Amino acid sequence: MSATHRRCFALPAIAACLLYFIAPACAEPLATAGIGVASCEKLAKDLNPEEGFNNTTNALIFYWVQGYMSAANITLLESDEEYVDLALMDEKKLLPLIHDFCKKNPGKKPISLIDKLIDETTKIEGKWKSGTVPWAADDD
Repeated sequence: MSATHRRCFALPAIAACLLYFIAPACAEPLATAGIGVASCEKLAKDLNPEEGFNNTTNALIFYWVQGYMSAANITLLESDEEYVDLALMDEKKLLPLIHDFCKKNPGKKPISLIDKLIDETTKIEGKWKSGTVPWAADDD
């Protein structure tokens, strides 16, 4: 087999390898930076609340919100002994809310909506031993 023929067979293999290793790297920023800080312009196009968790973007944003609100609850409990009931924040409520917000505010990020939601949602009182989570404790 000539060198030209070997190169012709090698090119598809090299292209496949590049695609295999580069494609995940292209998706990585969304996973490492957090979908909550992605632009609403992009999210409004990718979100489809009717598809539920069959839509990857729906699942990513929903689970990001759950984690973000869980962390916020720790801080709320540490400071005021109250929290947001996450059972009320299911995908049927959050996905349409985020989708509508992003369609109306393409220049914003969903984190601003979630911060407002945390601030405005009625809190539940809870018992919490102060200092349980060192990073959330006051430095008084």
